[in-house]
Amino acid sequence: MILKEITIESTHEASELIADILYEATGEGVNIYDKQDLMDLIQSQGFWDYVDKEAFTLDETVYIKAYVKEEELDEKLEKIKEGLNHLKTWSVYPLGSLNMTITDVDDKMWWENWKKTYKPIDCGKLMIVPKWIDEEYPDKIVIKMDPGMAFGSGEHESTRMCLEFLQELKIEGKSVVDVGCGSGILALCAKALGAKDVEAYDIDDIAVTAAKINAKENGFDDIVIENSNLLEKANKTYDIVLANITSEVLKMLAKDLRKYVNNEGVVIISGILESLEHEVLKAFLDLGFEVMMRKHKGEWTAFKLKVNNGN
Repeated sequence: MILKEITIESTHEASELIADILYEATGEGVNIYDKQDLMDLIQSQGFWDYVDKEAFTLDETVYIKAYVKEEELDEKLEKIKEGLNHLKTWSVYPLGSLNMTITDVDDKMWWENWKKTYKPIDCGKLMIVPKWIDEEYPDKIVIKMDPGMAFGSGEHESTRMCLEFLQELKIEGKSVVDVGCGSGILALCAKALGAKDVEAYDIDDIAVTAAKINAKENGFDDIVIENSNLLEKANKTYDIVLANITSEVLKMLAKDLRKYVNNEGVVIISGILESLEHEVLKAFLDLGFEVMMRKHKGEWTAFKLKVNNGN
């Protein structure tokens, strides 16, 4: 299948902001090609076992890429342009040229190139491992992942913060729902950490398919995974509600999250740009939530919330 590759030229400072716009518009995986990230990694003497040699020849321009089906191109482009125009009005970061190019790419070629860059990710008790890598990690809970074009490989800061929160909770025997589940990574990790009843919902067919494949790969056939617009198919309350989605959607979803979390339950929200955290948090505080903990990585913020029952 031929996909349309959308590339936007920007800066190191604005790359995550633009990646968020592309993800919100397309619902698919987004790649950032940034020479500065590679230089930072080398200088920190961090671990890396694969780097595309072309990365060393990149100029200072950062390239953010997203992929869409040809028949969806016009609709997605309209959303992307709207997001970029909004970004221009409020961003405090240099945005660069924001030049956009669209090219054809074979989905098989894209997949093979992406596989080279996706390596095991150490997340505390958890090790997120691409399913095509056959390695053992005896001291870790291993989750095999094949996110495909769905969001949720474990690499993004917003996902990592959710995984940290999950490991800090007493999750054994609890009920969990993952709203906007993407690849299913949070739902799978919740199950692996001991959650009893786990449900996962996403409006995107690609995400639902990926999540079901990943659940089967890890032997979690009892996770309920369905196509749903947010929580419209939920029919009970939960001990833990996970929502790693965009700021605008979180504000819209706040009322439903209040409705579907147990009075003693916890809501974890992530995917919030630091510049937007106050307006997102206000939407939840106005509904009677209170902050239990805040996490921050890069330009992203996550919160662990509970319902204020007057205690």
